[in-house]
Amino acid sequence: MRLEKIERIAAKVDIPESALEKYGNYKAKISKKFIDSVKNRPDGKLVLVTAITPTKAGEGKTTTSIALLDGLAKIHQKAILSLREPSLGPVFGLKGGATGGGKVTVEPHEDINLHFTGDMHALTSSINLIAAIIDNHIYQGNELNIDPTKIVWKRALDMNERELREIEIGLGSEKNGIKRTDHFEITVASELMAILCISTSEEDFYERIKKIIVAYTYDDNPVYLSDLKISNAVMKLMHYALLPNIVQTAEGNPALIHGGPFANIAHGCSSLISIKLGLKVAPITITEAGFGADLGAEKFLDITAKVGNLTPNLIVLVATIRALKLHGGTKFEDLTVENIGALKEGFKNLEQHYYNLRKYDVPVVVAINHFKDDTKLEIDTLKEMLNKLGIKFAFLDGFLNGGDGSIDLANRVVEALETTKSKYHTLYKYEDTIENKIAKIAKEIYHASDVQYEEKALRSIENIRKLNRENLPICIAKTQSSFSDDSKLLNVPRNFTLHVKDIHLSNGAGFIVVLTGNILTMPGLPKVPAAVKMESETIK
Repeated sequence: MRLEKIERIAAKVDIPESALEKYGNYKAKISKKFIDSVKNRPDGKLVLVTAITPTKAGEGKTTTSIALLDGLAKIHQKAILSLREPSLGPVFGLKGGATGGGKVTVEPHEDINLHFTGDMHALTSSINLIAAIIDNHIYQGNELNIDPTKIVWKRALDMNERELREIEIGLGSEKNGIKRTDHFEITVASELMAILCISTSEEDFYERIKKIIVAYTYDDNPVYLSDLKISNAVMKLMHYALLPNIVQTAEGNPALIHGGPFANIAHGCSSLISIKLGLKVAPITITEAGFGADLGAEKFLDITAKVGNLTPNLIVLVATIRALKLHGGTKFEDLTVENIGALKEGFKNLEQHYYNLRKYDVPVVVAINHFKDDTKLEIDTLKEMLNKLGIKFAFLDGFLNGGDGSIDLANRVVEALETTKSKYHTLYKYEDTIENKIAKIAKEIYHASDVQYEEKALRSIENIRKLNRENLPICIAKTQSSFSDDSKLLNVPRNFTLHVKDIHLSNGAGFIVVLTGNILTMPGLPKVPAAVKMESETIK
């Protein structure tokens, strides 16, 4: 594979070399001056890529997004991609890298998966600066009357580290600070990452961070980041991290990569800054939402698109035969074995995702993402079931055949964009009550029969009402492995209760985070981490 110089890639969407802040030959940031200069251009079309409920190996949303871009280039359609940045947690944990696979990748993939342009470092440093300032403020006299037991701002690390979920700090002598319980979360789960990705500009980011609630006083009054007087310090750390990054696919097509919140914990979309830039420089912008459509797509449609004043023109729903068989009862280790009965049973999962998405009045095309072990009978059976319901679909073979294997999907996407019209709207009204908004998602997207709140969550709702912040969208933290909050309930569980354990106000991000089931904001490593599997690789 031979990569092109990044200025040549940028030129394909009319971004001049003068707009690039280069990081070597193959990656660059795009200047704020250029972003501001194109703001008044009309928007192109927006395509959202999402998926059915995934297996633990993932079903290829990123691969599909890259393949679609390469396929569009093959049929001479100008387009650009907006993806999330990988987190080191899954890179060294369970999933490995997040830059596509096979013949459809974004490059230079190892740089992107690791330090890239330093955005994750800037975020982690900013998050921990805030934490350090809070503890120092208390140690130095506590002018703001902060209650150490009511600090809600967590420290962060861009790594899976279960031992840091709950820790004791300030141990030893009084010179070591105030002794208290503290917590770490993975960088991508932090509110600061959410703010980076939900902000529409650098100015918007600045106004949002000032509104972050970092703690409460002994009198239960909120303490904001602005009270700590470090908003400008955070901006200095985040200056370059706010600029979107441009790289290329293995076939030399332009891709923006910026921001990376998890969709099972946070809202799971790349930055609005990069998506909105893509819409200004290309007729078609492709973006993805993390995990299944019940998580990433719901949050994109109910939060990101609404806040960013975007109109998603088309949704691509990625389905794999192996995932359908898993939901139909096949064991994970047997997914390469043909099983038509399990495929037909698991098809219910695809149906539910499809009809959920249609509730937003956005056209949907299913992408059958091909794996080499799929049999002809399985492929034909899936096509037959889709045809019977009148669901538009395309066969995607990008992993094995690159852009050439992605032409069917590209043609189907262009056809849908030209012949169908989006009437996008959110699922719920922001001005509704917190309980009604949660119930709407739980019952219409997850198909739960009931929602049950722990006492802690009910107290949090009352606190949010006291702050007059009830009129915000809902971001539910939930397992990615099931429509329910129980990862073991596969396919389309019914008559289950969604268990709300706690609720947090992300005041700067502008949404309410609802914690359900056993979701954790700091993941742990698996028994055999991906880092260990790298031992056999050749160091370049």
